[in-house]
Amino acid sequence: MLEDRTTAATPAPWPAAYPQGYAVVDVETTGLARDDRIISAAVYRLDARGEVEDHWYTMVNPERDPGPVWIHGLTSDVLEGAPLFEDIAAEFASRLADRVLVAHNAVFDWSMIAREYARAKSQAPVRQRLCTIALSKELGLPLPNHKLESLAAHFGVVQQRAHHALDDARVLAEAFRPSLHAAARDGVRLPLLECLPLTEWNATPRIGRQPSGGYPSGSWRPSRKRPVCPYPNPGRYEEGKPLKQGMRVAFSGDTSVDRELLEDRAVEAGLHVATSLSRLTSLLVTNDPDSGTSKTAKARQYGTPVIDEAAFGQLLRDVEPASQG
Repeated sequence: MLEDRTTAATPAPWPAAYPQGYAVVDVETTGLARDDRIISAAVYRLDARGEVEDHWYTMVNPERDPGPVWIHGLTSDVLEGAPLFEDIAAEFASRLADRVLVAHNAVFDWSMIAREYARAKSQAPVRQRLCTIALSKELGLPLPNHKLESLAAHFGVVQQRAHHALDDARVLAEAFRPSLHAAARDGVRLPLLECLPLTEWNATPRIGRQPSGGYPSGSWRPSRKRPVCPYPNPGRYEEGKPLKQGMRVAFSGDTSVDRELLEDRAVEAGLHVATSLSRLTSLLVTNDPDSGTSKTAKARQYGTPVIDEAAFGQLLRDVEPASQG
């Protein structure tokens, strides 16, 4: 107890570069595709050190089938009297304003939120997001997987109603606080990414039978055109050496961190994300090098270096600048 009081009386210096506030968010949805809708949302507002300021929750009428009721528990009857998204958009925005959006697999929550605001002909006031999956990897937490329940268990947080937006947001807020303090203590750079608003939501009609009941990896993820990499390709990655700006990186198979998040981080570091594999590809990132995908087959054919996701994450921390001149 004496040690705890001493620690509380002399807190460690807080990194000046860290954000001044956070909005821990969870949304439940009708599914994972572009035309799916938010059916409930929760926000826990936290101060700069991760202490809870307040929280907010609402259901949302999606004006369509609610999707996997057996997961989120929200039936059509329950949602019928709920407000439309356009009715709660202003209040939701006030909860997000001037804060970093924090979520577990944040690119998904942000994509759903951004599309809802685009439908409402508005924009969410969010400029940066932080994914707690990415943060847990930066911290090297010994988790068996990257599910929210595993992160909660690591910090002793008890989950009461899984897949209920308010409880999921509470659990994440309680797990984020010690993660944030660990990052501050160890001088870890927070994995912040830019949030680009949408000007149109562009629902694409789905053809054929769609998967139901689960949240299959990547099924909701829209493809998007990225800016041209400004650096020349320095060649292939060599084991034991750092990545270099301009290297062409391809990804194959499932990843524990969302694929789009990994690609965002690669682009942010100055790498060229390639959608296919060729003789010019510098390296392939895959957790299953023995799979029979076309990319792994071509990597074997061309002798392209292959590394797993964890190794790639470590290399992303210190990418060598491109050669000048």
